[in-house]
Amino acid sequence: MPHRRERSLLYPGVLLGLLAVQFVVLAFNPVSRSTWLLENLLAVALVGLLVATHRSFPFSRVSYTLIFLFLVLHEIGAHYTYSEVPYDAFCQRVFGFSLHQALGFERNHFDRAIHFAYGLLFAYPMREIFLRVVAVRGFWGYALPLDLTMSTSMIYELIEWLAAVVFGGETGTAYLGTQGDVWDAHWDMLLASLGALIAMGITLAINRALQRDFNAEWADSLRVKQDEPLGEEALAKMIDGK
Repeated sequence: MPHRRERSLLYPGVLLGLLAVQFVVLAFNPVSRSTWLLENLLAVALVGLLVATHRSFPFSRVSYTLIFLFLVLHEIGAHYTYSEVPYDAFCQRVFGFSLHQALGFERNHFDRAIHFAYGLLFAYPMREIFLRVVAVRGFWGYALPLDLTMSTSMIYELIEWLAAVVFGGETGTAYLGTQGDVWDAHWDMLLASLGALIAMGITLAINRALQRDFNAEWADSLRVKQDEPLGEEALAKMIDGK
């Protein structure tokens, strides 16, 4: 019987292999090579980080699966560029109807679906980090992943804006992917937040149903642990060497 450590590394290894196959296949003839490169910078960096830390901080299979699903969707967007993913043509070819016509879409919504997926699929891995590294419990185990999802979504919008300014032209426009919508960044952040809220809501519901000390842990997480206020009082103590 394989060693437990070996078994734990087998599953993420399989996911990595599948992702590598998809990456290589979709690397051929992307709609825009420059946009494909820009889109994959953060994705490759994330995979490299996960590989580098897989021994010191192995995620659960649930988290690895969620991250894998997001990256699979991201690679599709990187290949076609997010604003040109032909999901409507696929729907017409396979199911015989236009999704755009059925739902009244006037733009390509794949990019917004991915921002929603980011919140939905990354909030739980973020929660795992908070629980295992910061040792948060109760309310904060759900609020902080939501907060981090919202803040990283905002940071990504700033990265998109910076890339569009630096590269300009068609590459910058394709990477930004606003499709003429002045509220595109706001929609992206909202959908990522909504996805994370749903993910944490599902996690909370499951834990509340199965965790025996859920209510006690929740109440304790909101209890004041430090009676004395911080700020000038703490600063004065540090200056006095106390």
